[in-house]
Amino acid sequence: MFLKNCWYVAAWDHELIDGKMLARTLLEQPVLLYKSESGKVVALEDRCCHRGVPLHLGRREGDCVRCMYHGLKFDPSGKCIQIPGQEVVPPKLGVRSFPVLSKDGLVWIWMGDPAKADPADIIDFPYLRDPQWKGIPDYMHYDANWLLIVDNLSDFAHLAFVHTKTLGGSEEYAYVTKPVAIERQPRGFRVERWHMDAAPPPFHRKVLPAAEKDRHVDRRNIGHMHIPGIFFLESMFSPAGSGSENGNREGSREYRNCQFMTPETRRTTHFFWTYLNNFEGDDHNVSRSLHQSLIEGFMEDKHLIEAQQKVLDADPEFRMLAVAADAALSHFRWTFDKLVAAERSAEAASKAATTSAGTIPIKPQQAGASA
Repeated sequence: MFLKNCWYVAAWDHELIDGKMLARTLLEQPVLLYKSESGKVVALEDRCCHRGVPLHLGRREGDCVRCMYHGLKFDPSGKCIQIPGQEVVPPKLGVRSFPVLSKDGLVWIWMGDPAKADPADIIDFPYLRDPQWKGIPDYMHYDANWLLIVDNLSDFAHLAFVHTKTLGGSEEYAYVTKPVAIERQPRGFRVERWHMDAAPPPFHRKVLPAAEKDRHVDRRNIGHMHIPGIFFLESMFSPAGSGSENGNREGSREYRNCQFMTPETRRTTHFFWTYLNNFEGDDHNVSRSLHQSLIEGFMEDKHLIEAQQKVLDADPEFRMLAVAADAALSHFRWTFDKLVAAERSAEAASKAATTSAGTIPIKPQQAGASA
């Protein structure tokens, strides 16, 4: 079900300010996140190895955390370094720690084999750290499998029907536009779609100067989806007929949509997002307006996706059928399943090798004597 050897978003960096100890279930594993005195993010299994009490109910002491049931103290590596009333601490006593780091306002975590955690593998999206691009980061919780959200974001055609009065603008979008390019990549896809000479969608119209609100636009969306569930959308609105499809950017306004889906369980998802623009200048109400518009749009998606999850739970034998618009999401699902299968196969081979190496051969006479 889960791909473990990859980086997931565990939190926004601001969720760990002021010494907060954040409990969050990730891939069905309880994790405690906090910042040490030096500002480094720590991720530990949120369960004391002594009696199983959640560590987030404990107390942070410098770089360490103390369980407030019997006082066991754990350092950032998860090693138990103190047991009140006991002089010797067994060297193997501790909790699991996870590779974790903060980058561009996001806290990334590696839930698989720590030896394979390479920070260079974290997807880079430079707009998140460019001060010209502004937005309001946020979080949402879904009662649905994260792949259903990936499916939703992979298909721009749903904008026309789900978001007619918010993000889409009209049902026309589904009928008159088609992807001009679908690029299947080793760990995801890239899709480009244009909508020419159309009225600006409501969310964009709200932040336009009065003189531009009713002018038609040429709209370009380029979506990038990456394993395990990272979506970037580059949107551009240009004056209709200005030649933006040929590279002219005069009068254009652009957005960068960043969305990160992290499984909480097989049926629930952490959804991190921000919607960036590069034209607001000192008018922060642009970001506020876009933030509210995106929430409104996401709630339209959330309503349908959570209902979809209930339908799938009620009939596990039901199989969804594909249409032409599903080319990108079908590729993503196929790629994801292939990576999970390869990871499981490698885990099985490793366990088999470990078991074989640890087996002591028994001579026939010894077996008979034991019997």
